[in-house]
Amino acid sequence: MRTHLSLAVLLVLAAGCAASAAAQDYDFFYLVLQWPGSYCDTKQSCCYPRSGKPAADFGIHGLWPNRDDGSYPQNCNPNSAFDPSKVSDLLSSLRSNWPTLACPTSDGLKFWAHEWEKHGTCAQNLFNEHGYFQTALSLRDELKVLDALASAGISPDGGYYTQAAIKNAIQQGTGYAPYVDCNRDESGNTQLYQLYFCVAADASGFVECPVSPGGRPCGNRVEFPAF
Repeated sequence: MRTHLSLAVLLVLAAGCAASAAAQDYDFFYLVLQWPGSYCDTKQSCCYPRSGKPAADFGIHGLWPNRDDGSYPQNCNPNSAFDPSKVSDLLSSLRSNWPTLACPTSDGLKFWAHEWEKHGTCAQNLFNEHGYFQTALSLRDELKVLDALASAGISPDGGYYTQAAIKNAIQQGTGYAPYVDCNRDESGNTQLYQLYFCVAADASGFVECPVSPGGRPCGNRVEFPAF
């Protein structure tokens, strides 16, 4: 009887674990966009992908499930490795709008694999691999951040702007205020690096961010470098 009971308990626990793995364990997403000029204008520099120099526009860094307390799930399904064949119709868009600038030069597959396996697998209650990348690309296209900045006279020409001006311009143009993340160039100047936008847990659209991602402070003199 004890043996049968123990087996039954184990089966229930196993079923519970499987259900938990598939259940939603996040409250919203961060869509993180990156300015390539600021990635490259650092001491470590950058390497253009094999497809060539990306466009001078904000590219995707990732679409990351996150919790309201600031924590986040990661590497949720080791059995769901990135398969390029599942996004074959998206590869052109990924090269253009989700490029890798890491060295050494690569085709981007390792970068996209990292993003899917670390972050995308934690939203498999909502997406398969193709859906994850397609959703991120579509969300990015909705924002048109560079146009919003240009409308406020903010251009990637090496000029300096206040963080408030950058944030306000994007909010006016897109309807949402991002968290602005900065890094430093080779000379130590603060520059516009990444923008964090928050997305609803069902990925249906953008929402106001419930929590700040932290990151590097920008101060009030932010360079917008050319690329």
